[in-house]
Amino acid sequence: MSMEAFDEMYGPTGYGGDARAPYDALRRWLETTPAEQLAVRRSQAELFFRRIGITFSVYGDADAGERIIPFDIIPRVLTGSEWAVLEKGLKQRVSAINAFLVDVYGACECVKAGIVPGELIHGNPAYVARMAGRAVPHNLYVHIAGIDIVRVGEDEFYVLEDNARTPSGVSYMLENREAMMRLFPELFASHRIAPVEVYPEALLATLQSLAPAGAPANPTIALLTPGQYNSAFYEHSFLADKLGVELVEGRDLTVADEKVYMRTTEGLRQVDVIYRRIDDDFLDPLAFRSDSVLGVPGLMDAYLAGNVTLTNAVGTGVADDKAIYSYMPEIVRFFTGEEPLLKNVPTWRCREPEALAYVLDRLPELVVKEVNGSGGYGMLVGPCATRGEIDRFRKKLRHAPDKFIAQPTLALSTCPTFAASGVAPRHVDLRPFVLSGTDEIRVVPGGLTRVAIREGSLVVNSSQGGGTKDTWILDG
Repeated sequence: MSMEAFDEMYGPTGYGGDARAPYDALRRWLETTPAEQLAVRRSQAELFFRRIGITFSVYGDADAGERIIPFDIIPRVLTGSEWAVLEKGLKQRVSAINAFLVDVYGACECVKAGIVPGELIHGNPAYVARMAGRAVPHNLYVHIAGIDIVRVGEDEFYVLEDNARTPSGVSYMLENREAMMRLFPELFASHRIAPVEVYPEALLATLQSLAPAGAPANPTIALLTPGQYNSAFYEHSFLADKLGVELVEGRDLTVADEKVYMRTTEGLRQVDVIYRRIDDDFLDPLAFRSDSVLGVPGLMDAYLAGNVTLTNAVGTGVADDKAIYSYMPEIVRFFTGEEPLLKNVPTWRCREPEALAYVLDRLPELVVKEVNGSGGYGMLVGPCATRGEIDRFRKKLRHAPDKFIAQPTLALSTCPTFAASGVAPRHVDLRPFVLSGTDEIRVVPGGLTRVAIREGSLVVNSSQGGGTKDTWILDG
């Protein structure tokens, strides 16, 4: 695995050398565009995002509250051939995840075969026991997946994380593209770029295909949100608008005779598919947390009776647990009979004594993550950590090693970014969105590129202050 950061514009020649072919036109444009003009366009982009209200909460910040996600005006570029490899690997991986979840809540053949330890499944906080032995509509659990991918070399891509619960960020992918098309029409004129604006159409087709048996040809779909105070509420309302479906809160739905109904001005209307952006624990106060005011009493009864489809299914969190992630190569082989097309980052499971000893001995060199953590929280980046932070993590690991995994510090690839000092390299990752319906698996070309705004930072999460870029897949 590469140790020095691969620059996606300049490749092995290093920053400022000859540009790689997919970036050549962009490099020429950057060289002939004054920095003052780029600064004006960046201000215009910020104004655009502020006007439409696209915000996110940065938790734990002294100024925590709704803020504009930093948007970088220099796009990330991938070739069509690079994307074709990624797309094929994404489809394979998500197919394996779905097969794994069917098995986890069914016969558990992967445990019997020794592929995955049973305690990592049945002892997993995201495992939902009431789903055991229950069939979900169409035998599909993960209908919308966000697979985080990092690049470390010319042809070296790794999956960093599988997001199989309620992956977010697709609204930023779509709004980033719209902003770029408005601000830089001349750049679009010099490139053939695969469209991302087909995502809402693809998502709607996927959701429609998932309707329960007996649903009308044009099923009723609703997007269930926790409400306006949720950090991703903008995305919820944005997607409901783009899909042409109702945005609802728990109080807008009711259950009768194991069917879900939506309150409308014309009376109750049965709902066939719910795209839920609420975690399992809060979905139904009768089945999970009794103190939840976000969910719908009786929703699980309607779901288990097969009268409504929940997207994603209940219990999918088992598949994006970071300990389970470490077994994904074996899971892919077991359920597809194929070699994984996308590689995992090498991972030490701290629950294993030899791995724990290795990690404790090399903490300043490694990245340590909570097994059930997300959003960049509860993470140690060894090379960037203070001695005190390392000592605290050492105590955590010794106290509860099964709650952590460790990985090498990856040299995430860099892309040119318009920073305060001018155009400079910054580390990036990529979250493509994979849609699994009963008819096909759809992957819109591109995804959300997240960028570490601070120089030298490897943390790209929006919740940790990272920014985003438009992602261009060159068409042809």
